[in-house]
Amino acid sequence: MNRICFTLFLIGISLNLFSQMKPGQTAADLSLPDMNGKILSLSQLKGKVVLIDFWASWCYPCRQGLEHLAELYNKYHSSGLEIVAVTCFESDHKTWSDAIKQYHMDQWHNVVSLYRNGRAVNEDFIIDFPVLPLPRTILVDKNGIVAGTWQGKAKDNEDSIDKLVGGLFNK
Repeated sequence: MNRICFTLFLIGISLNLFSQMKPGQTAADLSLPDMNGKILSLSQLKGKVVLIDFWASWCYPCRQGLEHLAELYNKYHSSGLEIVAVTCFESDHKTWSDAIKQYHMDQWHNVVSLYRNGRAVNEDFIIDFPVLPLPRTILVDKNGIVAGTWQGKAKDNEDSIDKLVGGLFNK
């Protein structure tokens, strides 16, 4: 499948599935490799509040939100918050790895869904989770239920995310 068709296919899947990933629904179990190839599954984090952040190093609005993620992580991690940063359409493993170091993201979970050349690391993931447009954030509560979803500029969503995350921790 050529790159344009593949991209249109992913956009179609993402837009359709995003309408199904609404608050109150059970989150599908993601299962993706981390930097070392070790598989991380959402089910491994059951009992934790999980903020899933879909991003890419080349995406300026995504990078703008990384400082806020660090603030949330520092404030709520000891209470049970986990962050899973899912890189999407990254050029390659080295670019991804360098970005994690550059933006000090190594304190939370980092996994990859697919690279820009269209090679999916886990095709089931692309079907179960909405990817486009970036950035996209999904908040999952301790019971695995979607508590909130956001898309667009991360800076525009900070107050809403803060309020919902704080509510899950009664703060």
